[in-house]
Amino acid sequence: MDNAGVVGYPVPLDVVIVGAGLTDLPKGKNMEKELDKWIRQARDKWQFRGKEKPSIAIEPNAWQESVWDYPRPPKLERDRRLITVSVNGKVIAESNSAIRALETASPPTFYIPPKDVDETMLTLASRFSLCEWKGVAQYWNVNFNTFAIEGAAWYYLDPYPEFKPIAGYFSFYPHRLTCYIDGELVRPQPGELYGGWITNETIGPFKGNPGTENW
Repeated sequence: MDNAGVVGYPVPLDVVIVGAGLTDLPKGKNMEKELDKWIRQARDKWQFRGKEKPSIAIEPNAWQESVWDYPRPPKLERDRRLITVSVNGKVIAESNSAIRALETASPPTFYIPPKDVDETMLTLASRFSLCEWKGVAQYWNVNFNTFAIEGAAWYYLDPYPEFKPIAGYFSFYPHRLTCYIDGELVRPQPGELYGGWITNETIGPFKGNPGTENW
């Protein structure tokens, strides 16, 4: 297994552990070692890795993509279609320069360069999460008029080496905001943990519902 970038975080380890809900990990001098162990175990737990389709996979049409053909570890792919994110009609992000992350069993997640995001609508949240492939994610609140949608966006400020192309790029939850790809309304990935974007071109079934945790 490739171990590059497993150790090394843009924020203190204790902040990562609390923010990612990894409160069972021991504190003190062994904390970094235990966190490294957690990441290795998280990388090894997955049942599918895009090499063989399970019997549950739906066969795509010629113009469609099966999420069961996506690899694990995920791969990044530039996307020149028009990506739009808004709240109550107010545009937060609009871009033809997105990068999408493709991972087995999940619909694509889109990352938008900061130059195409209205950062005046964002404020830092106190939440972090830890992805075994990409690293530490920092969450953002989306502000509109007098209310805030907490944790509706996130980015990887200092991702692991393989994912440096998305450093500082923003991603948005389609179950919290309105998202379009070339004018097609995006449907959210099942559950509220993952941030995948489902469109007609993407065929599942998709992980996210109870019982699919290790897909």
